Parts: sequence; structure tokens; C-alpha cells
Amino acid sequence: MSHAKKILIICGDFVEDYELMVPFQALQAMGYSVDAVCPDKAAGEQIKTAIHDFEGDQTYSEKPGHNFTLNATFKDTDPGSYDALCLPGGRAPEYLRKHKSVMEFIQHFIDADKPIAAICHGAQLLSPTSALKGKKVSAYPACSAEVTLAGGVFADIEVTEAITDGNLVTAPAWPAHPEWLRQFHQLLQKI
Repeated sequence: MSHAKKILIICGDFVEDYELMVPFQALQAMGYSVDAVCPDKAAGEQIKTAIHDFEGDQTYSEKPGHNFTLNATFKDTDPGSYDALCLPGGRAPEYLRKHKSVMEFIQHFIDADKPIAAICHGAQLLSPTSALKGKKVSAYPACSAEVTLAGGVFADIEVTEAITDGNLVTAPAWPAHPEWLRQFHQLLQKI
């Protein structure tokens, strides 16, 4: 790479721990420049994460995760300076989508047809937009109705699989990280 492609991660309190930390570190290890931002927080401030696990219950269990230190300031961020967007899951997407500025950032990536990777509940940040319309989309199964209502076709795939449709890469949950990140990397290599 002549210059490191820049990836923006939008996150917030109680984002899923693995779905933030693994791509944040793995994408940097692949040579990308990665900034993690949260509305109303600055570089150096922390957010709390949550660990979602699959332990045989009817839904995932939730436990306290790590504190994650943001490396960029949301209000100083220009989405136009990034090549791609990454949206981790957890509980953060359900309230982050209420932030007008978050949705404006996401709309930039949609309008510019830049690669977007969303995992698990990350689809909740895309459901109020046109990003899912006509696309095959995976998400945590509890988000399938939101995908369908947004005009997407819910892809009921194994928890270890991911799916790419155009510039959108989605997966059901963190066990899909190897495949999800591989497919995202493939998209990033094309730009």
C-alpha cells in the first residue's frame, strides 16, 4: 500500500467487546489506519464494552467487558477522509442510531459507495438508511425483522460465516470474525 487506507469505527458504551477490539487490532495488523470514535467523547476517553456469549440460553448472555480507549475525537472527525466504515454490534447501535451526526456519518459512506462492514447488531445502524435495500444481509438473528423492514433480504447463515453484497459485508456475530474480516479485507483491496 502506498498509503494506509483509513477505516472509521463508530462505537459507544456497551459495544460488544470482541466486535470492537478484534477488528480494531486486526485491521491495524493488516496495515490499515483505524480510528475508533464515539459521539460526545474525545480521543483518550474510554467506553465500556460488554461481552456477549452463547451459553445455551435462548439468547446471548452479557457480562462486563474491558474499557476501550478511543483514539480519535468524534466531533473532529471528517467521514470524507476515510476509505471504509466498520460497525460493531452489542447494545451501542440501538442508541447510537438516535444521534443525527452518527447517521450523517453513515450516510456519507452509503452515498460514496465505500465499503461498510457491520456485524451482529451493527445492522441496527444501517436499518434506518437505504444501505440494506435489496441487499442480502446477515445480522444477529434478533435483528432479522429490522433488516427485512429496511428492504434487505435477511441471510440466515451459520454464526461462523459472513456475506458480501456489493460494498456491504455482514455477519451474525463475533464467531464469524475470520470470514467477516477476510471479506472486508478483500473489498478494501479493490479500492
